[in-house]
Amino acid sequence: MNDGRVVMNSIRIGLIVNPLAGIGGAVGLKGSDGDAIVAQALALGAEKRAAERVAITLEHLQPVQDFIQWFTWGGEMGEQCLRDGGFAPQVLGQPGDAHSTADDTVTAARTLRDAGVDLLLFAGGDGTARDIVRAVGTSVPALGIPAGVKIHSGVYAVHAKGAADIILQMIRGELVSVTEGEVRDIDEEAFRQGRVQARHFGELKVPAEGRYLQHVKCGGREVEALVLEEIAAQIADHLEADVLYIVGPGTTTKAIFDYLVLPKTLLGVDLLLNGKVVQADATEQQILEWQQRFPSSIIVTLIGGQGHVFGRGNHQISPPVIEKAGIGNIHIVATKSKLKELEGRPLLVDTWSEVLNQRLSGFMPVITGFDDVVLYPVEGQ
Repeated sequence: MNDGRVVMNSIRIGLIVNPLAGIGGAVGLKGSDGDAIVAQALALGAEKRAAERVAITLEHLQPVQDFIQWFTWGGEMGEQCLRDGGFAPQVLGQPGDAHSTADDTVTAARTLRDAGVDLLLFAGGDGTARDIVRAVGTSVPALGIPAGVKIHSGVYAVHAKGAADIILQMIRGELVSVTEGEVRDIDEEAFRQGRVQARHFGELKVPAEGRYLQHVKCGGREVEALVLEEIAAQIADHLEADVLYIVGPGTTTKAIFDYLVLPKTLLGVDLLLNGKVVQADATEQQILEWQQRFPSSIIVTLIGGQGHVFGRGNHQISPPVIEKAGIGNIHIVATKSKLKELEGRPLLVDTWSEVLNQRLSGFMPVITGFDDVVLYPVEGQ
């Protein structure tokens, strides 16, 4: 029962600042892409302003600083902003020169992703977003603090405080949706000549403001059935050929098999391959044998009210099975109503490996409907 206290969850954030972002705006240069433009802007007396935007975000995160573990790049690329804001970050690298470059941003983004951050927070403009998408694509959630001249990409918070608000929602265990935001940029040279030539460069996985389950005028069972069908359709539309799907127990996962018109062991683990059940009620050893032959993904749901994802009723999906599939190939499915029953408490993992439990901790995407995904905290036991 909720006793009125707000549940707070820890989060690992990687911060990248493009200190040159927006430097050409105040002096009328329409952007800051390229060494020549940066040199011209500095010669005209332009000042670096990106750090000011980052400071606003950090100021609003001060009350929850005990719940944030910061990772960043050296100097003006993040370390200085965090230390000035009273935070103690882990610095994982340094820019290669006095002025940071696009290659520095790419290297930093990949290093922070590989360090296991839950969110990649970056400050810049569309040029910076291009570097981030080139570095990490949709492999890690990312969010921009608007600091550049050009902000045409759909990967930025509406303002610096808005970025903090989204992070606060995540820490408080609210349902924060994940969308694929488009990264676009315009040709600065053409823009200076009065022509707008925009180009699409890719997508980033972006946390958006939480979308909550609304009360509707029909029975809960009927609504639940519709949501389960949407989740099933989402999974079915993304099943890949020659990939072994290890599907855990539960009514939510059974809905996927119902959608595919396949039998499902309600309390067991079933193996799905190329549209067929190749092993019903599989043991750990049987799963491992199939994994020797095919790449694999895991589909699991949570125990209602408790929040356990691994370690309760699905011991067949053991640490060796999870390691073989890869943490990036775990798909958690649940209705938003089931998540809201947790009242902000994290999902739980209790495998036989404490090391794996820690690796699974953090924020993971949970499929809650068709093209509807939320980021939700996971805690290792």
